[in-house]
Amino acid sequence: MTKTSILAFSVSLIALGAVAEEEKVLNIYNWSDYIAEDTIEKFTAATGIEVTYDVYDSNEVLEAKLLTGSTGYDLVVPTGDFLERQIAAGVYMPLNKDMLPNLANMDEKLMAAASSHDSDNAHSVIYMWGTTGLGYNVAKVEEVLGADAPTDSWSLVFDPANAEKLKDCGLAFMDAPTEMFHAALTYLGFDPNSHEPAEIEKATALMSSVQPYIRYFHSSQYIDDLAAGEICVIAGGWTGDVYQAADSAADGVEIVYSIPKEGALQWFDMIAIPADAPHPENAHKFINFVMDAQITADITNYVWYANANEASMELVDEEITSEAGIFPPQEVKDTLYTATVKTAAESRMINEAWAKVKSGS
Repeated sequence: MTKTSILAFSVSLIALGAVAEEEKVLNIYNWSDYIAEDTIEKFTAATGIEVTYDVYDSNEVLEAKLLTGSTGYDLVVPTGDFLERQIAAGVYMPLNKDMLPNLANMDEKLMAAASSHDSDNAHSVIYMWGTTGLGYNVAKVEEVLGADAPTDSWSLVFDPANAEKLKDCGLAFMDAPTEMFHAALTYLGFDPNSHEPAEIEKATALMSSVQPYIRYFHSSQYIDDLAAGEICVIAGGWTGDVYQAADSAADGVEIVYSIPKEGALQWFDMIAIPADAPHPENAHKFINFVMDAQITADITNYVWYANANEASMELVDEEITSEAGIFPPQEVKDTLYTATVKTAAESRMINEAWAKVKSGS
């Protein structure tokens, strides 16, 4: 090869690299009310990458989009059991951990726990984690059920006698079929991950028995409604959402989060890159950015969800780290369970049963 041809070849490689360089764009699809107010602004300032940030409020909505393909999203945040099934379907690309030096900040025990959904955490990193329990307005619940109201039990919402009394002050259910069936099965004394048709039928009957007293089914509306005193109980509320409601509650409104004594779901929300993401390098940059100790702490301090970033804990407000509902003591942790992955047939069974619950049929 002559010097001229070598030079031409080198110029061609440089040109090719320029063409291949990603545009400074990133498309994120995340849960509603799940990021600090300034996280995106700080990321753009640090990288020059402009972010389009869309939100959803259920795993089912996210999964429906992912399984159709070509979503255009670079980052999504599925919960662990949904992630596991989606990995098997080829939805995600493996992470390039060389691009994620802030992985060193992550809590090894929590990452190991999350690896039950994603072997060796090959495709995902913990974004936040929490539990699914009860959120309630202290004064209103006491007014209708008395001082000894079972606010530490799923019976608060699954016992028809209680649900009927809560109707007037506002009882809401999460529109999250998998998680609500976990709760109902737990209350009935069954395995929360049961796929037995007879047990699913009993859980369906249980929730149908209180359906007439439920004001609405929704997975994000309850935050503002609890804060404003528009509802008095959310069944299946997510940790940080209830604490956000408590933090922004109107004067005189006291909102409390409770992990029921019968047991509750412990979940991990995992940040992952779809296999067809148009900007995977930018996605890696964002994952590494949110694993920075200060950035993670900022998010937890704003959304009131527990994180798995060990290096961030000294930066998280003590008001949050001292909350047993967010960082439960060991005796409460011992009552928690994680979700197992469901087959497509099992998911259809639960979704069809949930439709019956919601319709009252």
